[in-house]
Amino acid sequence: SALSFQVLLKSDAPTGDVLLDETLRHIKATESAETVQTWIELLTGETWNPFKLQYQLRNVRERIAKALVEKGILTTEKQNFLLFDMTTHPVTNATEKQRLVKKLQESMLERWVNDPHRMDRRTLALLVLAHSSDVLENVFASLADDRYDVAMNRTKDLLDMDPEVEAAKAKGAEMIWAVLAAFNK
Repeated sequence: SALSFQVLLKSDAPTGDVLLDETLRHIKATESAETVQTWIELLTGETWNPFKLQYQLRNVRERIAKALVEKGILTTEKQNFLLFDMTTHPVTNATEKQRLVKKLQESMLERWVNDPHRMDRRTLALLVLAHSSDVLENVFASLADDRYDVAMNRTKDLLDMDPEVEAAKAKGAEMIWAVLAAFNK
């Protein structure tokens, strides 16, 4: 099943991204292959397993935010919540955000291919991650009502597909379907 897909390292060539390279080192160092579900839990810090502490990414959310600040996508602000201050990271590069929103909107409307296996893999992955992060409705919120309905219905049909069946047909995008299966669990 897609949930039990094990992550096998094809290449440990550096990507140039600190977090991705650290992830590759962790995957390479595991004695036995772990499942997609286990890696998601370990790498997002959503689980605490004393036997696998060495494979967890430390402060992953803060490090992702810091990298996005360095790229000029986010900024860092302190917000006062009565009793305490909290660091937030609002978007500063609205152009980049709008580019991604437009890309997803067009993929579900003008460039709709009616077959997830013919979709651009990065766009499919972005769609799965937006869905898993509960921001997909926001992506389509700026559309006119009729276009919003079309985009949401197509998205729902796509995301309601059986990840097990789709992973078997995926030819290179199996991991995307395994991630969807993990988030739908």
